[in-house]
Amino acid sequence: MKRPALLLAALCAAPPLLAATAADLQRCRAIGDAAARLACYDALALPAASAAVPTGAAPAAPPADPAARFGLREPAPAVDAVESHIPGRFDGWDARTQIRLANGQVWQISDGSRGVYRLDSPRVRIRKGALGSFFLEIEGQNQSPRVRRVQ
Repeated sequence: MKRPALLLAALCAAPPLLAATAADLQRCRAIGDAAARLACYDALALPAASAAVPTGAAPAAPPADPAARFGLREPAPAVDAVESHIPGRFDGWDARTQIRLANGQVWQISDGSRGVYRLDSPRVRIRKGALGSFFLEIEGQNQSPRVRRVQ
């Protein structure tokens, strides 16, 4: 039963942050039924959101230094696939082969597969797979190696 006491102490220690009074918190704390007590706490009035964030304030821009973004998850892109072509002659791939697309993106084979083709400027599609993976689909071919973007 230390958690409710700690919660109450934390809530009482920051009176400017809350609109609820100490008497409101004591009233909720005195309720014996856990579900009713939780409902009482949920019903307490909190300060308006506008008091915490100034009106018209712009969201903070991400830091320009790439090292400052290290380890952060990037927002998921709204695109499910990218279509382009491989300019010039395409002879296939081995494990870790890097493939430059006409749109400037560079993708690397990441699944250890191998494919031997003799194609001229084949159209390709990179599509999202499960769990953050990507697959390279080559027009007219039945192999779709797993790839990762390197540039």
